[in-house]
Amino acid sequence: MARRSSGAPPTLLFVLLLVAAVVTAIANGPWWLKRHPRRRAELSYSLGRAEPYPSGRAQRARKVPAACEAFATTCASEYFGRWSAAGVGGCATRMRNGYPVPDPRCTPGGVDPSVSAEVLTDPRWRTACVRNCQTSEAEKHVLYGWYGIHKPKRNSGEDQVCELDHLVPLELGGADGLGNIWPECGPDAVTLHERYFKVKDRVENYLADAVKAGKMPLATAQRGIAEDWTQYLAAANRYCASGGRC
Repeated sequence: MARRSSGAPPTLLFVLLLVAAVVTAIANGPWWLKRHPRRRAELSYSLGRAEPYPSGRAQRARKVPAACEAFATTCASEYFGRWSAAGVGGCATRMRNGYPVPDPRCTPGGVDPSVSAEVLTDPRWRTACVRNCQTSEAEKHVLYGWYGIHKPKRNSGEDQVCELDHLVPLELGGADGLGNIWPECGPDAVTLHERYFKVKDRVENYLADAVKAGKMPLATAQRGIAEDWTQYLAAANRYCASGGRC
């Protein structure tokens, strides 16, 4: 007579062990996140959360021209109003004089206090010295969600319809933090030269040249463009028509 085994069948034992392993993995998180706790922290960031990406990330990743070493820039952001990160759809552009302006709650505008008029007039200065120094290009894309705008799939060359624009431009010592950046989009049915962000470029060029020529204090230009960039459009168009930068 065959002797009956008192233990569990091998197949059943294997299934029980497998189920236990799966339950443990779900409770503790995947092994690759446990090996990389920083990656866990990064993945916990979702569109529209109140905290920005870890500071210094963009600074480590970007390439800075050698000439920038002559300037003691800090990549700091000082905003013209109270600012905190928004939620998805928490911001809205408004129209003024026929052109969009950002939501002041989300984009009050701001400056990098280490970028003075003296720095801006130095021939060695380049906006690359501070571009993407506080937030990377990829990190700036969170702003599309805050403004409830779908990021265009094709957005380059003649097909460009949106620009993640610095409200106070880097050419005027603008901050690279999210409180100084907004998605400026449209209109679709015009040439690239007449899209809103290209029109604003005229204002930026006009103000930057005025500051460098000593015709306008830097602080006046910075605060003025943050409050309403469209107020300078008529003067910028005249400056362009007279041979100035457009």
